[in-house]
Parts: sequence; structure tokens; C-alpha cells
Amino acid sequence: QVQLVESGGGLVQAGGSLRLSCAASGSFFSISSMGWYRQAPGKEREFVARMYSGVSPIYADSVKGRFTISRDNAKNTAYLQMNSLKPEDTGVYYCRAVVDRITGPREIWGQGTQVTVSS
Repeated sequence: QVQLVESGGGLVQAGGSLRLSCAASGSFFSISSMGWYRQAPGKEREFVARMYSGVSPIYADSVKGRFTISRDNAKNTAYLQMNSLKPEDTGVYYCRAVVDRITGPREIWGQGTQVTVSS
């Protein structure tokens, strides 16, 4: 079984910062990509950032220049550093990973962590 565990969410004032973490555990050979999505109340889940192994990360236009995704491959962990937060960044942030297993690649999602930005 493979699982993702997120942490680091919370309540912050506009202009503040938060750092999210996503740790993968279980049985897999490698992680080909890790990324973050978010879902605001009453809205669909949307892409935030994604990082493939050996490739430059990509970001949603709404977070470019403010958010930074990074990975610690030794710890199978991805991070999302969020700076200059805005109230519209509020939502549940989900980690997504594609891991390589003996049965082939598998997509997994974390349980989500709440980020609330007050104005």
C-alpha cells in the first residue's frame, strides 16, 4: 500500500507564508512526479504546481512568483512554500503523486490539508 501524508496547513493573514509537506510511504520503486492541487469551497479542484523528476517545475499562473515546489528525494517528500498569501488562496490543498510499482505506475492522493488566509 502506498500513501501520502500532508501537513503544514493552517490559518495565516494575507501577506503571510506557509509551508506544506507531503510524505510518501509504502512499496514503490520511485516517484515520477509530485504535485499540489487545491479546492476552494464551492469550486472544483484546481492545479497549483507539479514537479517531475529531472524537469523544471510548473505552476498555475495564479501562484507563479509566490509559490515554490520542491522535493527531497531521499525522504520521498515534496514541499510547497507559499509566500505572499492572498485570501483567494484559501482552500484544501491536496498532494498528488505518481509512483512506480512492480504492477506499473499508480496515481495516489493525500487526504488534504486546510489553508485559510484571512484578509
